[in-house]
Amino acid sequence: MAAQGEYRRLEDFEEDSPPGEEELLVHVTEGLQDSWHHIKNLDNFFTKIYHFHQKNGFACMMLSDIFELVQFLFVVTFTTFLLCCVEYDVLFANRPLNHSHAGASAPDRSKVTLPDAVLPAPQCAQRIRASGWIIFLLVMAAVFWLYRLVKVLCSLLSYWEIRTFYIKALNIPSEGLCNYSWQEVQARLISLQRRQQMCVHKRELTELDIYHRILRFKNYTVAMVNKSLLPIRFHLPLLGPVVFLTQGLKYNLELLLFWGPGSLFQNKWSLRPQCKRVGARRELARRLAHAMVLLGLANLLLCPCVLVWQLLYAFFSYAEVIKREPGSLGARRWSLYGRHYLRHFNELNHELQARLSRGYKPATKYMNSFTSPLLTVLAKNVGFFAGSILAVLIVLTVYDEDVLTVQHILTAITLLGLVVTLARSFIPDEHTVWCPEQLLQHVLAHVHYMPDHWQGNASRSETRSEMAQLFQYKAVFILEELLSPILTPLILIFALPRRALDIVDFFRNFTVEVVGVGDICSFAQLDVRNHGNPQWLSAGQTEASVYQQAENGKTELSLMHFAITNPRWQPPPPSELFLSQLKEKVQQDAAAAPPAQRILAEGPLGASLLSDDSAVAPDGLLASVLARPILSASGLVSWDRRFAQPCSTASAAASVLASLASPLPGRTRGTSAESPGCHSDRPLTEESLLLSESRLRSLSRSVLLSEVASAEMSLHAIYLHELHQQQQGPGPQAVWVAAGAPKPPSVTAGSAARASQAQHREMPLGGWAEEEEEEEEEEEQTTG
Repeated sequence: MAAQGEYRRLEDFEEDSPPGEEELLVHVTEGLQDSWHHIKNLDNFFTKIYHFHQKNGFACMMLSDIFELVQFLFVVTFTTFLLCCVEYDVLFANRPLNHSHAGASAPDRSKVTLPDAVLPAPQCAQRIRASGWIIFLLVMAAVFWLYRLVKVLCSLLSYWEIRTFYIKALNIPSEGLCNYSWQEVQARLISLQRRQQMCVHKRELTELDIYHRILRFKNYTVAMVNKSLLPIRFHLPLLGPVVFLTQGLKYNLELLLFWGPGSLFQNKWSLRPQCKRVGARRELARRLAHAMVLLGLANLLLCPCVLVWQLLYAFFSYAEVIKREPGSLGARRWSLYGRHYLRHFNELNHELQARLSRGYKPATKYMNSFTSPLLTVLAKNVGFFAGSILAVLIVLTVYDEDVLTVQHILTAITLLGLVVTLARSFIPDEHTVWCPEQLLQHVLAHVHYMPDHWQGNASRSETRSEMAQLFQYKAVFILEELLSPILTPLILIFALPRRALDIVDFFRNFTVEVVGVGDICSFAQLDVRNHGNPQWLSAGQTEASVYQQAENGKTELSLMHFAITNPRWQPPPPSELFLSQLKEKVQQDAAAAPPAQRILAEGPLGASLLSDDSAVAPDGLLASVLARPILSASGLVSWDRRFAQPCSTASAAASVLASLASPLPGRTRGTSAESPGCHSDRPLTEESLLLSESRLRSLSRSVLLSEVASAEMSLHAIYLHELHQQQQGPGPQAVWVAAGAPKPPSVTAGSAARASQAQHREMPLGGWAEEEEEEEEEEEQTTG
């Protein structure tokens, strides 16, 4: 990575640069009325306000923290009990010894009870004292638990202050918190700033200021993933390209770069001065590489403790679920790498989660459209043999229940049932027909990003493999987390130091100082002029070099997403110009397309092809737009000869977007009645939303606006990607493929068609809190 570009400071004509802030929340009391003036460290303050809202208030947060401490104690004590206080020879009837009846008459040896297998307390304590490893692990667990206890107490004290702030400053009672959306809370924060200066460095706060404070470090991480700087990719034999990013590795990276001792940031809002100078780049990179090695060695020393905890926690969390639902391991989830790759700049956790949840079913359908004929044949025969033996054992058990007393008979029945369930999950539904190209377009409508080379190659195994890195099996997620304590130290010691200079250059070249906010990632400014890509409708508006451009249109799509999510936000002139020109382009394309009413009138037919429920927005609306080219090409709908060519996906999306014309009461943009931005502060008609009148009445206004914004952003994502692909050249036509039909040679990768799992949502298996861990880590940083 070249050492080009310089650290920049963005001037503001009405504010002064903030002085050094401290790690305290200053609560000033004036008489009998509480007021919040000059809140130092607004990053922590706004982050706590956001987490307090997302975690449903103080009571829920307190219970969650308490049960987390209790859960840790339970895992440690129960594991110690199983290791040192159980006589397994007695439990397995290998040795008829009864400790619980010492001194009494000889017990009945024909039956072993649980108390018979439990050692007396003195003998149990003696076993614990005799094992040095167990004592060491118990001491480490006790130290960690006490540390967590102190953190929880400090966190609860700080969140009690946030509770008071909600009640007295924002006028939101605790019992009514769930009735307020984050946008409503944010609007009250902005209004409060006008009445009393929470931030003394700015007279008014904007939505972007609040997002910058909450997502300061997250935006850097998203930008590094976008520029392929992190995570490190490996090419492994048989597996090919592999991206490894786990919660443990992510935690270590954040410790190195953002908030650990010796990190690139000297506090929560400012880079170290030497990071801003070109001349110090090599020395700083050498120190960073040295810190990576030291942190890797520390991880290596702690590896046994962390690994033991990971194994125990995974066993207690997943064993019962796997026994009850073996197919749950074949369900999928968005990987940690996928969540960063697909995340917009300035996108909060709940916004990202809602978007990826909408894309879960389409993504599952797309991945299930790949089948391996060889694997299907093997699964059918393995299922037949295992099922035959299982059926005989079940019949014998029904005939005479004494069969269950035969040694290992229950184990055999359980294992055979597991094999049958797994085998069935690899057998596709013979009556299902898929169109991989259209399914991938449906995924794109929700997740908004995909590499250019996927277009027209949805049926190729390479595309499926790359998609699997973003949308992984739960089993793969569990395996990666279990391997993380072993692999993370190796990556920190051997692989990551080679990127130290590139990382230092990245932080210097892509950091700007915003007056009143501090140092932020320049990509988070949503500045089309400095980071736009000419191939994403920014031609003539951007001055960015290839090195400065965001990949995959992330600047343009992030700008669209933020403008739609925050309709009152007034974008800077370059961004407003981009939105205005995009709106004009939409109007031009809409003029050459059929009316939106006609496209949406054919919605049920398109929805039957692509959507699970044609009556619910935004799926029904998206299905109408995405299926339009297929319906036109197949002759299922007539081609209006008034238009030069059949309706394409881009023109169908433009037509629907252009139909959103009249302003929505209560949603305005800034002070301007007519904003040139290309987002819809408009009410969608009943036809355009595909919502029934009863559903409209059942939805609250905030939920309705959220669904409207989601559908609008999805249409813009489709439209921008279609225009981008038109500049790249036409791709191959979509092909419909039956699930049981033989695939082209390129689609023979060993992938299982999970037909039974296409119907249910992404379900958490317990254990690691998965996406919620991200919020917990951010909360720890704010209270640390």
